[in-house]
Amino acid sequence: MTIKIAAIIFIGFASGLSVGSGFVAFLTVLGIIPRLTQLTKTMKMIQSYEWAVVIGALTGVIASLRDPALNISAYFLIPLGLTGGVFIGMLAAGLTEALNVFPILAKRIRLDGEIVILIMAIVFGKIFGSIFQWIYFVHR
Repeated sequence: MTIKIAAIIFIGFASGLSVGSGFVAFLTVLGIIPRLTQLTKTMKMIQSYEWAVVIGALTGVIASLRDPALNISAYFLIPLGLTGGVFIGMLAAGLTEALNVFPILAKRIRLDGEIVILIMAIVFGKIFGSIFQWIYFVHR
């Protein structure tokens, strides 16, 4: 029994290290946060972005381990969800900008002059996918 528990602890610790290392490498090597601050013209707030990512990651880990039940009003959850979505969207925008994804994708699917159509298709797909998830999976 103790060997099984020790193996689970080792596998969990090793998995956490590998995922954490990959996340840090993702943010560091690609320069997501500095590029995001350049896009938003908020270079003075780079430490705030970094701390937001660190605190968000720690909060996510704690929430996934404890499965908390927050008894707060929906009126507070709406702006909380909106700001969280905006932050994740901005990180994704910084990633796509750093990797030059949209021009390459537009060229591949032959929409060279119509990148706005491609971006709006992705935005609306994300919105409708999120609404579907909330209506179908969360409220059942």
